[in-house]
Amino acid sequence: MKKYLALLFLATICFNSSAQISKKIPFVYDSESSIKEYPELNMLGIDQLKEQKELPNPLLMCDGKTKVTNLFEWKKRREEIAQMIQYYEIGEKPKVSLSDIHAEMSGDTLKVTVNVNGQSLLITSVISYPKGNGPFPLMIGTSHISLPKDIFENRPIALMTFHEAQVNNYSQFGKPSGRGNYPFDRLYPNLKENGAYSEWAWGLSRLIDGLQLLGSKKTKIDMKHIGVTGCSYAGKMALFCGAFDERVALVIAQEPGGGGVANWRTSHQMKGVEDLDHTDYHWFKESLKENFHGDSVYRLPYDHHELVAMVCPRAFLMLGNTDYPWLADPSAEVSMKAAMKVWEKLGVANRVAYSIRGGHPHCQLPKEQYGIVEDFIDRFLLGE
Repeated sequence: MKKYLALLFLATICFNSSAQISKKIPFVYDSESSIKEYPELNMLGIDQLKEQKELPNPLLMCDGKTKVTNLFEWKKRREEIAQMIQYYEIGEKPKVSLSDIHAEMSGDTLKVTVNVNGQSLLITSVISYPKGNGPFPLMIGTSHISLPKDIFENRPIALMTFHEAQVNNYSQFGKPSGRGNYPFDRLYPNLKENGAYSEWAWGLSRLIDGLQLLGSKKTKIDMKHIGVTGCSYAGKMALFCGAFDERVALVIAQEPGGGGVANWRTSHQMKGVEDLDHTDYHWFKESLKENFHGDSVYRLPYDHHELVAMVCPRAFLMLGNTDYPWLADPSAEVSMKAAMKVWEKLGVANRVAYSIRGGHPHCQLPKEQYGIVEDFIDRFLLGE
């Protein structure tokens, strides 16, 4: 497959009828999911799933007949995608009532205690504030913020890190303790088959719960302008976290690689990349590989262009790096082009973009990509 030396694509605004739709499309929501209740899908077994080599249509409902034409229908389709990804790939992201959350600020440290099934879990993070009284937009780094510090130095944006090990420290580095032996598992012992990405998404949502409960007077955080970003495995984490929580206004996935923006189908056709057969299965359900290895990948009823599309109608930016073939960026480009059709359908194509460039180390943003990152931060966190 062709290796791109440099590629930059910025989605353009849809005009005419779609532009009229966009005026009514929110930038963010005030709850983790804007659909409170949705019927559970009848999930099919591997032998019942039909082989489909082309990417599934993200705008086609699971009944195979109904096509999404508006935001209300997209909300339902988004819920279908969320259910499939949890069932086949990452495991359940449990819902938590705000009544089971206790939050407090200790100086600049947010402390969130989750009480579930007679057990409790503490998640903490220090908020770094700019000068002023706020409330401020907030950028949350998954594991840490790998975007350059000078992007934030002259912008009134608060910064926070989601320390994922407080929930589940699965990692590609060193030996993990094994499934069922992490803080999350004390609360949900029945979900030991989960992959890390569902649990990390759960944990970040609990931090946002804490901010929401305390309110802007105590936290100095503007709940309408929260961003999430990360790089490499944490770029995947940022994507999953933002896709599964509609209170996140902006997601920036930096060099997320296979299992992130790159779709499993296209990656399967490439060599030397992170595909479904060659990734870290601490992160995903082990049954994903058991059921969809090799050419069985074509039986997946969804793919990662639909994970990306779950962010819609909120803002999403993907950053790639052609110097690292393992990242499977040509597959990510295919995903982005397919996912962007959802933003286009709703008339908000100016809320999604991707930039893929080489000539720089992994997770070190080159100057050539500063502009698009700053543009998205200024528009979707600062409202400029």
